[in-house]
Amino acid sequence: MGPHLFRWPHPEHAASISTTPGRVQVFPDAPARQSGAAHDSPGEADNGRPLRACARRHPVVVRPPWGNRSADVAGSESELRGEQETVDRLYRRLDQLRAQTRARLAEVRREGPSGSPQNRSERDAFATLYEDRIAQLEAVEDRLAFGRLDLTDGAARYVGRIGLADEDHASILTDWRAPAAQAFYRATAARPDGVVRRRHLVTRRRSVTGIEDEILDLDVLASVVEADGSDAEGARHDGLTLSGLSGEGALLASLAAGRTGRMSDIVATIQAEQDAIIRSELQGALVVQGGPGTGKTAVALHRAAFLLYAHRRMLERSGVLLVGPSRTFLHYIDQVLPSLGETGVVTTTVAELFPGVSPTGVEDDVVAEIKGRTVMAQVIARAVRQRQRVPAQPTEVRIDGTTIVVTPSDVSAAIARARRGNRPHNQARVAFVRDMLARLAEQYVAQLGWPVAPDERGEILEELRSTREIRIALNLAWMPLTAQGLVTDLLTKPHRLAAASPELSARDRTLLQRSPDAPWTAADVPLLDEAAELLGDDNQAARAREKADAARRVAEVDYARRVLESNGGDGLVSAELLADRFAGSGPSLTTAERAAADRSWTYGHVVVDEAQELSAMAWRALLRRVPTRSMTIVGDVAQTSSSAGAHSWRGTLEPVLRSSWRLAELTVNYRTPAAVADAAQRVAAEAGLPVSRLTSARDVVGALTFDRAAPGSLATAAVDQVRSLLAEVPDDAGAGRVAVIGPRRLLDDVRAALRDAGLEAVLRAPGSTSSSRATDLDAPVSLLTPRESKGLEFDAVVLLEPADVLATTAGDLYVAMTRPTRALRVVHERDLPVGLDGAAERPGS
Repeated sequence: MGPHLFRWPHPEHAASISTTPGRVQVFPDAPARQSGAAHDSPGEADNGRPLRACARRHPVVVRPPWGNRSADVAGSESELRGEQETVDRLYRRLDQLRAQTRARLAEVRREGPSGSPQNRSERDAFATLYEDRIAQLEAVEDRLAFGRLDLTDGAARYVGRIGLADEDHASILTDWRAPAAQAFYRATAARPDGVVRRRHLVTRRRSVTGIEDEILDLDVLASVVEADGSDAEGARHDGLTLSGLSGEGALLASLAAGRTGRMSDIVATIQAEQDAIIRSELQGALVVQGGPGTGKTAVALHRAAFLLYAHRRMLERSGVLLVGPSRTFLHYIDQVLPSLGETGVVTTTVAELFPGVSPTGVEDDVVAEIKGRTVMAQVIARAVRQRQRVPAQPTEVRIDGTTIVVTPSDVSAAIARARRGNRPHNQARVAFVRDMLARLAEQYVAQLGWPVAPDERGEILEELRSTREIRIALNLAWMPLTAQGLVTDLLTKPHRLAAASPELSARDRTLLQRSPDAPWTAADVPLLDEAAELLGDDNQAARAREKADAARRVAEVDYARRVLESNGGDGLVSAELLADRFAGSGPSLTTAERAAADRSWTYGHVVVDEAQELSAMAWRALLRRVPTRSMTIVGDVAQTSSSAGAHSWRGTLEPVLRSSWRLAELTVNYRTPAAVADAAQRVAAEAGLPVSRLTSARDVVGALTFDRAAPGSLATAAVDQVRSLLAEVPDDAGAGRVAVIGPRRLLDDVRAALRDAGLEAVLRAPGSTSSSRATDLDAPVSLLTPRESKGLEFDAVVLLEPADVLATTAGDLYVAMTRPTRALRVVHERDLPVGLDGAAERPGS
């Protein structure tokens, strides 16, 4: 018979027994503890004996050899066949919808670029719609359906990546984000929400390979037990533990699967505390605090997908921005949102927020910390204001024998008047120049000695505007500026910085100085954004765009003329008309594409991952892009690496968000084996980090080991560990990833040692001929500094010289220790840091 999961009769502490031939498993269903609530208290069974949620202390133990646990959730042949028939039907409908959408797209494309501008616009809109739909239907191929709810009214509801309806418009698959699917993640035996049974489907490609059932209705429990002949009362006391996990078999199978260098979605195994965050309201800023391995990033991505589903009309117009810590990280997560049916999210890093600037420079953390201070906003504002200057002496200008004077008093009055509108510098300059030209024109007319007609006054103004000496005088008083020019001046000219930054110490100003040819750094971007906000558009840049548009128009007409000549045009269609027809005939830009190219674009929602790393100036730049303050902010203040980052959410967010933010916490570590997580938390606590209290979902025997290398042989010892781990991690279908994490100088030694050992190929992605990218996540082995590894995960990690890592920042060591899903191998020559030394002495470590 297939597995039946029975619930303990006590509703507040329901567990499940999966009975499969030859084994007994326990799958829990204790209600998830909400953020900020007290820890679960012991309950009592019917006989008065306490029922403890034992996995709060004792995680599920997995023993090597590591492997996929999908066999643990296999069902009977008849049940599998029944589910396979349903899944086949869903995929047939998916294929049918794909074919229909492709046919519609082809029909639209056959219309070509002819017709009125309105017709062309409608055609492009339909083409974009069908292209997006095809991309969505292609992206949900893997695990299209993953769950089923059997309801008290006898209906069965299948849950999957997207919603599907049959030819008669009857629902056959419910989108996981729909309210009707919420019970799949939230229902418990205490609150079944109309669900009798929750079933997890385990699939591989289009085949159902296993099922896992959870009986939630206690009235059904009695009938199932009676029909099965099981002894529920005896099972209640047979020493089995409760883990507090929904769909434990499917969850542990996903945790045991080999890593691929890409994050996968968790849509089939979302836990209740995660689901509550994902479905939280759109308004305000939601801060998700969670230790390593709690699923912060996955929750943030699934929340973005949920919000796009629940608030489609609003967010399609304004877009969603996802900010990650690095381009490597964004590459790591880039398949998650498409697999959830969403392709329109703008992804970027703080370093990429300013269009046209790609930072390549690297600077000391102490310099980045200064640039990240809030006071730098005052420095930038003062620097802008200091470019609006009253001359010390008047300037005389002769025009056609007439002398006019640019006086300090006129300049001062014009500056004061232009500032009243509180417009950006470059826009206010237009008002300043207009005012000054009017004043100078009055002087000029007064000296002529006769009345001037209105049309002649316009000519006088134009002559004054084009006079070189006047242009110089007005520019010296109020120069048009670009953000790049202003910030470059500040950082390369000591007198400019000194005048604008009385709040900074002499040491700080010295540290900020750089050479004029130095490249931009990531910490410069918020300064550039601040400057751009105060300066506004430079009219010179606008004129340059107009010039480029004009040049493009000339090229289009020239091309159209040559097309007509080559085709023997009969003169009925001019080159200009042909160019007009084809101009803009391609697909219009999506919201995401338009938003990514526009610095002033404001989004409907912003998601920030690894948010603890952001400086105060970076927060200012982000908040300009979301005036509604609708944000999802995820991070862990114990993992902060940057000295400009957060050490508490309150201290960081209250100055910028005031009271418009709320905190939720994730409390279960799914990624890291308990032994590794416990050791990492001890190290972090000894270092004084604000560590979140976590419960580990599982442990792996032998997950944490130590290798003290002989002096001078650390790289060789690390290579030995890499070789051993590569033989242990799964390698089916290219899965299985190992990372070597440590200081850069030691990573260089390991790279050389791998080359000497003939193992340099493990640093290359399959099919690649170069291993120059140390952060290539497609390679079996990656060499990473702790900061480069932030947000990533691997099957196994070789940690180099933890004492050296700790000497940089304690947060870096905490990050490095918590990257593995299976094993951490610590290789060291120096003594271990406090907290980790004790772990090395424990038996079984």
